[in-house]
Amino acid sequence: MNQTQPFDFIGFDGLLSDDERLVRATVRRFVAERYAPQAAALFREGRFPVELVSEIADLGLFGARIEGYGCAGMSAVEYGLTMQELERGDSGLRSFVSVQGSLAMEAIHAFGSEEQRSRWLPEMAAGRAVGCFGLTEPNFGSNPSSMQTRARRSGDGFVLNGEKTWITNGSIARIAVVWAKLEDSDEVRGFLVEKGTPGFSTSDLHGKLSMRASITSSLSLTDCEIPAENALPSAVGLKAALGCLTQARLGIGWGCIGAAQDCYETARRYCLDRKQFGGKPIASHQLVQAELAWMATEISKAQLLAWRIGRLADEGRLHFSQVSLLKRNNAWMALEVARRARDLLGANGITEEYPVFRHMANLETVKTYEGTENIHTLAIGQRITGLAAFE
Repeated sequence: MNQTQPFDFIGFDGLLSDDERLVRATVRRFVAERYAPQAAALFREGRFPVELVSEIADLGLFGARIEGYGCAGMSAVEYGLTMQELERGDSGLRSFVSVQGSLAMEAIHAFGSEEQRSRWLPEMAAGRAVGCFGLTEPNFGSNPSSMQTRARRSGDGFVLNGEKTWITNGSIARIAVVWAKLEDSDEVRGFLVEKGTPGFSTSDLHGKLSMRASITSSLSLTDCEIPAENALPSAVGLKAALGCLTQARLGIGWGCIGAAQDCYETARRYCLDRKQFGGKPIASHQLVQAELAWMATEISKAQLLAWRIGRLADEGRLHFSQVSLLKRNNAWMALEVARRARDLLGANGITEEYPVFRHMANLETVKTYEGTENIHTLAIGQRITGLAAFE
């Protein structure tokens, strides 16, 4: 076994191409050199390192799966591996890139006009424009079909009224993809709202005990007038918004593995170094080895699941319920790995000297956002039975 990568218990690397391994190694190096040294301080300060945005863009990580427009055109597996390595640094880092690319940019690419694509995608790929995705509302998270934000036709444009919350990147975004119901038909539509538009404002959410190195905002729309050309022409119906979430959840399923790997490797090194009971490393004890074996097993299973789902996506054969399976399992797995790793580190596990508690706090959110475990359970159940049990 390669002792520098003890989490690859099953030889997972053998399933990857040279290009896929190169993508992973490149992002891993960036995270190790540019993000990891300041990760604890960023979490403590509640700050996202906006100074790294241009470097992330140089790696081709924004809109990584999009072809053209200055984007990298990566495969789903390559994209997943980048998410894995970003979340090894912090869930907030992965979330920034995921929202920029898989939600905001993918929405514009999939549902926008060619004029909208040409205007925004190159700017966003280069990191010169940040985007956000406004779907969740204060009273409606798991049930977006009940959104209260409304769009009223007015002359040659629309007037938007409503509020969105828990929006990653919201206050620094130049462009927001906002979902609203048309007043005259109740049909869900997607709109582009630019920063500085009269009636559009943002405010950051404070007091978070999780995802502290991530910018989380509320969006307020009060008689916000936008021109007709800011409507995404193909973003019609809630299915369009949920399709964007499927892309993002794919990245989350991969990202969780990175957080789990960092926790596992931290615990493994700690248990080899920590001496107790006669000067022996605590890694020599049965109960400790049982925990490490559990972690290695679950991480390996999660990797195989992510790899298979990624391959299905690349083959164009992916169903959204399969992404629910991935997100549900891997978010649970990563949080449980973090909790067990914290236990092995004892009191040291709650200090910022080690990344474990930070990952554990973040993963409490990751397990919940973009579909709670229960919602994904019901999505899987509907696929199995053909019966919807959401209401």
